[in-house]
Amino acid sequence: MKAFFEGIQYLFVNIFFAPMDFLRSLELRTWFGANTINWIFMIICASAMVYWIKQLRIFDANGTENQDTTAHSFLK
Repeated sequence: MKAFFEGIQYLFVNIFFAPMDFLRSLELRTWFGANTINWIFMIICASAMVYWIKQLRIFDANGTENQDTTAHSFLK
C-alpha cells in the first residue's frame, strides 16, 4: 500500500508539477520569461473583450437586440 501512495506522490511531484517548478526556477532568472503565459492570457482576454464589444455595437446599430425587461420568462 505504501508503494501505491509513493507512486501517486511521484506522479504529482515529478510529472504534474514539473511545469510549475520550471516557472519557479525561470522567475529567478527573468521575470518577463516567467510571466509570458500571463501576458498571453491577458492579450487573449483583451482581444475577446474587443470582439464582444464590437458585436454588441453591431447588434445595437441594427436594432435587433431585444432590450425589453421581460425578454426572459423568469423576469415577468
